Amino acid sequence: PLRYSELKRAIPAVTEKMLIQHLKQLEADNLVIREAKPVVPPFVTYSLSASGNGLLPVIEAMATWAFKDKEDGFNIS
Repeated sequence: PLRYSELKRAIPAVTEKMLIQHLKQLEADNLVIREAKPVVPPFVTYSLSASGNGLLPVIEAMATWAFKDKEDGFNIS
């Protein structure tokens, strides 16, 4: 599980608004589990659900394809 601040540091190009929106959508789609502990200050972590973990092979294959095509001079024509 990662805290919001850890996710933000790992993806520096994303805006705070976009990260929050995407985390909410991923949670609504049951791909991410948000766990909030009732303490002050709030302690919230995010982790992949079983469905999210099931998508990892697909995401890894897409990333491999994208980087391979980028190295080969990707051309859609």
